This record gives sequence, C-alpha cells and structure tokens, in this order.
Amino acid sequence: MTDNYVGKRVKRTEDPRLIRGLAHYVDDIVLPGTLHVAFVRSYYAHAKINSIDVEAARSAPGVVAVYTGSEVSGKIGPVPCAGALPDLKVPDHRVLATNKVYFVGHPVAAVVATDRYAARDAVDLIVVDYEELPVVTDVEEAAVGGPVIHDAFSDNIAYRLTSGEGDIDAAFAAADRTVKQRVLHKRLAPIAMEPRGVLARYFPGEEELTLWSSTQIPHLMRTQVALMIGIPENKLRVITPEVGGGFGSKLNVYAEEALLGWISMQLSKPVKWIETRRENIQATIHGRGQVGDIEVAFKNDGTLTGLRYSVFADLGAYHQLLTPAIPTLTGLMLSGAYKIPAIQMNITACFTNKMATDAYRGAGRPEATYIVERGLDLVAAELGMDPAEVRRKNFPKPTEFPFHTATGLDYDSGDYETALNKAQEIAGYQQLREEQKKAREEGRLIGIGVSTYVEICALGPSQAMPAGGWESATVRIEPTGKVTILTGASPHGQGQETSFAQIAADELGVNINDVTVIHGDTGVVQYGIGTFGSRATAVGGTAVFVAIQKLKEKAHKIATHMLQADATRVSFEGGKYSRSAAAAAAAGTSEPVVPVGQAPAGALPEPQTEGKTSVTLQDVALAAHIAREIPPDTEPGLSATYFFEPKNFTFPFGTHIAVVEIDRETGDMKWLRYVAVDDCGKVINPMLVDGQVHGGIVQSIGQAMYEEVVYDEQGQLLSGTLMDYAVPRASHIPNFELDRTETPTPVNPLGVKGVGEAGTIGATPAIVGAIVDALAPFGVKHLDMPIKPENVWRIINRG
Repeated sequence: MTDNYVGKRVKRTEDPRLIRGLAHYVDDIVLPGTLHVAFVRSYYAHAKINSIDVEAARSAPGVVAVYTGSEVSGKIGPVPCAGALPDLKVPDHRVLATNKVYFVGHPVAAVVATDRYAARDAVDLIVVDYEELPVVTDVEEAAVGGPVIHDAFSDNIAYRLTSGEGDIDAAFAAADRTVKQRVLHKRLAPIAMEPRGVLARYFPGEEELTLWSSTQIPHLMRTQVALMIGIPENKLRVITPEVGGGFGSKLNVYAEEALLGWISMQLSKPVKWIETRRENIQATIHGRGQVGDIEVAFKNDGTLTGLRYSVFADLGAYHQLLTPAIPTLTGLMLSGAYKIPAIQMNITACFTNKMATDAYRGAGRPEATYIVERGLDLVAAELGMDPAEVRRKNFPKPTEFPFHTATGLDYDSGDYETALNKAQEIAGYQQLREEQKKAREEGRLIGIGVSTYVEICALGPSQAMPAGGWESATVRIEPTGKVTILTGASPHGQGQETSFAQIAADELGVNINDVTVIHGDTGVVQYGIGTFGSRATAVGGTAVFVAIQKLKEKAHKIATHMLQADATRVSFEGGKYSRSAAAAAAAGTSEPVVPVGQAPAGALPEPQTEGKTSVTLQDVALAAHIAREIPPDTEPGLSATYFFEPKNFTFPFGTHIAVVEIDRETGDMKWLRYVAVDDCGKVINPMLVDGQVHGGIVQSIGQAMYEEVVYDEQGQLLSGTLMDYAVPRASHIPNFELDRTETPTPVNPLGVKGVGEAGTIGATPAIVGAIVDALAPFGVKHLDMPIKPENVWRIINRG
C-alpha cells in the first residue's frame, strides 16, 4: 500500500479527452447506413386521437418508415415504473400514444428517414385529428376533482400515504407555540448540457441488438428494454458513452430507447435519435413539483416537539421509473439534522396534464431540507432567537449516533455542531450580525441565511430499493502489471474514473496512470445498478476496494510460493511482496521448487525469482498468467469480483451560510459571502468534492432565484426553450468559500458517505433564508422560490 493518491487533489484522468474534444457522445457514434428518427409530439395537453394520416409522410423523399401508437402498442410493452406503494395507480403508458394524449410533448408518431432533415420535414406532413379534452394542471385541483386524465381510474389521485413515528397529536398539544407555512416547490427542468440520445443497431444473423444511450443505468435499462421489446436479455448490449450530464434525468428507461431498438430490429439498420432542447424540456422528466403546508411545534426555549408536513405532489401525467418514490424520500428526511420526537408526513400524489416528475439532483431530499430549514427559521423569528442557535439547540450529540429519527431512519454518524461552528468561524458570523445591524441603521438591506442539513446517500440496502441496492466491481491485473477495473457504477461527471484509480493505485502500489476504469458497457462489465443518489463511490467504490483485497490475498499466495517463504513472513508494501530476513535465510535450506521445464518458444518471459527476497506485483501477475510457478491449488490469472451490499444508507451533513445585500432601487441581489462546510465522510479526492459542491450550489441558486417550469391553464408549456427557462450564468455565481469536516461512516470500510447532491440540498434554504432576512424590516417571514428582483422590488416599494 501507499498513500500517494487517496486524500490528494488529483486531476481528473477523464478530463483530457473531454477538454480536447476527443470524447464520444451518442451523436459522435457514426455507423454506416444509419437512419434517423424524428417524432410527432402532441401540442395539446389532453386530447382524444380520432385519426392519424401518415400517407403523405410515408411517400416523402428519404422516408423509410412511419410508425404510430396503434401499430406498435401490441409489440412493445409499457414504459416501466419501479414504484411499489400500497394501492399505487400505474397508468399503461406506451412508447407512442394510442387513443389519447395527456401532456404537451407526448409522442404520437415516429418517422424514420435517411437523414434527420428529411425526418423532420416528414413530421410536418403527418395530420393528427385531435379532439380536445378538459385539462388539469393545478395539483390541488387534480386532488379534489378536475378532469380525470386516465380512463382506467376514477380520479387523479395516484396514491395517498401517511408516514412517521411518535405521537404527533401529543407533540403539538405539549408545545408552547406552533408555526405554519405554505411552501411551494416549483417544477424544475434538469437541463443537462447534452440532451438525451439513442443509437440502435441490430444484427439479424446473430440476433443481437446494441443500444448506445446516454443513460445513468445501463444494466437496469438493458433488463427493462429487453422485457419491453421481447428480446433475450443476453442478446441485448447497452453501451453508455459520454452522457453529458444527468442529474437524475437520465435515471429512467424512456420510450425512445425501447422504440429505437424495436425499429432497428424491424429494419435491420442502425437508427439514431438525438433529442432537441425543446424536446428535452417537454419530454424529459421534471424535478420537484410539491405544494405543502409545514407545521412546527416547539417550546419557548426553542426545543422542537413535533413536525407535520401535508403535501400535494405533482407527479405529472404518468410514471417514469421512480416517479412515485420521490415524495416518499421527502418524508424520510423530514427530521433533518434535528431531534424531533414526533413527525408526520401526509402525501397526496396526483396526476396532472404535464410531463412526469422524477429524480432530479437530490430527489426528494432538497424538498425535505428546504421544508425543515424554513420551519426552523420561522421558529427563530417567532422566538426572536438567532437561527443558528435554534439549530444548535436541537442537534443530536455525536455520542447519540447511530441516531434513530421519527421518520424511521437510523443516521450512521454525525457531528453537526462542529460543522456549524466551523462555518460560523470562517464566515465571522458574530461580526456579520453586528455589521448587519449597522447596515440596517443606514437603510441597507443585508441578510444572512443559515442552513444545517443532512442528506441520505449511498442508495442503498436492497430491501429499500426497487431494483437492488448493491454494486459490483471486478479488478484485474494484466500480465504486464497494468490494472483494469470494471465497475457496475456508471459515472457521468462525478469523477470515478479518477477516484477509483486512486483507490487502486494506493492499495496496489502502482502508478495511477497504470489503472484503467471501464464502465457503462453491459457487454464487458458485470451486472451493476448504476450511478444515482450519491452512491457510486460509497457503494461502487467499496466494491472496488473489497475486490482489491480479495485480489491481494491471491497475489500474496502466489508471491509466497514464488519466494519459497512462509505466508506469515511475506509482506506487501509499495507494489512489492518481500520476505523477512529470517525467511530469506531459511529459504537457503528449503526444498527447491519442482522444475517445470523449458518455456516454449514465443512464450511470455517468465519472472526470475531464484534467490530474490522480493517480487513486484507485475512479477506476480505475469507468473499468475503463465501459471507454471503458482501453487498447485490455485487458479491461473489474477482478478477478483465483488458485489457489495451495504447494510444502511449513509448520511452526509453540513452547514451553509449565505450573505446577501438587496438593492432598494431595483430589487436585485448582490452576493457578499457564501460559506459551505460539508461532511461527506472520508474524502478520496478533495478536488472532486469541491467540484460536486460547486455544481450543486449553482443548481440551488437556479431554483432559489431563476428557474421554474411554467404551464398555463391549458397545459401549454410556456418555458419550453432556454429563451424562456432561465438558468444561472457565470456572472450570477458568488465566490465559494469551502471547507469540510470529516466524520467517517461505519457503513463501509472506506468511510465514504457521498457528496454528489450536497450542494443542491444545503444551499437553497441558506439562499432563501438570506433574502428573507434582508427583507425582515418589511415584515417578510417567507418567500416562495424563485425569488425574482421584480417581486422583491414590489415588497420594498409597497412596504
């Protein structure tokens, strides 16, 4: 072992190909004779399909085929949903609409042509006779009545669920005070840098189908698509090239992936579809979409006694893979970083005439953290206490872990007060409060927001997951000593090609450039679950680590044989197996290794070990593959596979502090400070951690101040392009002052917790809290996101 890499700021090994434009995304894969697919998508939010006339399109130049829902619905199964909740209603959602459409962007027909331009032109020739139906876009209206979207159901309620522990009624009865607030989580579009894309190629002779897709879950996608289109799973290969960002939006099995595979099988030709940005905002999942009321019960000293959250969850028109599960994740994390004796979550999840919601960076946990943190700010305002002190008062102590929450979870480890103290120290919190007081006397509007969060990561134990929570790894040392890692995780920007190589390089004592990490190819990599929920390193990296330990055990056995030494006298350090001096002396009187004869011409050069006191890992790897100098009861080769099943989730935490100033004349907000102290357990690569936190905070800034998916009352998408959907620009981003504490988890031997969603979860309440605090002189206690300058200006100018 060495300590050359783990814990160090190692530059990402995957970046050179990306920076130089040498990486391959789906659209960069060019196959001879590729046909292109374009879709007719509904411009109505809810309508009956009376007829579809495709004859003009079929005879258009370059068109090879046109498919409608009625032609494929009996041949391709429904889009899968992995939800498993009591009395859950699951619509029969097909890859193309059959007799009705129920959201703008719903695919109705597919055109296949020799190039994408001919396909797009032919789309305009298809005539669909729609009969408009009443639309419901408001989730609360959908819950109490409104037009029923799916004929198979009597109403729009997909499910109801009440969860939590403790006596909630007694908790509120015992409280000195309560606060209540309506909280909105507007819909968000994930806006990955690269939209989705699919390329399918079928070989009829071999009866083999290959799909290139920008997915986060290649193996799970293979299983589901095989079931949808009726091909044996071992005849389907899924390859994930560069994804171009996912944030959960590519953690699904979409209609286009199955349909293109089926079309390629029909035509025996490669077919490709690359999503446009307008399609991306219309028909790739949205995030968030909750409207709820939070009630917090507490004592006069700030001690929390109970919390109740009653929410209407907007699921959209149908279920994608995890759609029903996201609101339940919100419920699980309602304890936040606090000791709350009784918690109740009441979910009413409804269908609306909008695109489905699903996992978007944080997936239910940003909602929960925002709800709890806004509640704590309201408690502080009601009592006239400092928001940080209300939080501190309700933290569990480090000695109370594992800590059981009233939502049914067991937090693994934590030291919340240390993270808060460190953030306050970096920010100069007390001085900031004094400066704020002076600024207010001068008429300036300065606000300070504090967020102390906990998130659930390393998803997770299989008992709590819809399709397995383990992860796999194979580690192989080639005859030349190079190391190959095959991981079932499927990183797409998180940096595991680097962090996994760091783990292997230190454990095996090799140079990091001698380690290659392979992922995202079901024809090469053993079955895996995928990358989401900040699980890739905590679960996938642990599988790599344990596989390396197994491999080292075998290598130690072979090295001992090569050195003619007792196993207890051989140690491994710096990529070399060495026998002790006593073992070396004893070896002079040992029985020699049985001669194996002369190596045949052209054979690999056999390692020379006679008289040596050490052998390198490369010597051992070569001997393992030549197999003439290995113990008689040992298999040739040097590789190991491990499937790691965690026994619990992990629970990272931290404190974010935002400081802002509001311009009285314009309502614009200026950043003064942004401090974040995060604890993601053991850190493999601080540079990767900082990058993940940066990106997460930026997405929180988007939600807090700019982003919202807007539908009108007719279900028309008003924010369907990047001219209408605002995302943060570089000029909108403050300087981040980042630091961390390190509290390892006992859940895995690496001590890693995960960090991919931390910024998104911790930042939003701090930003909103800061803006609300700046406007406190106007009596403001809460504002809904996104908080835009025009709204702030109205508050200031109307008093």
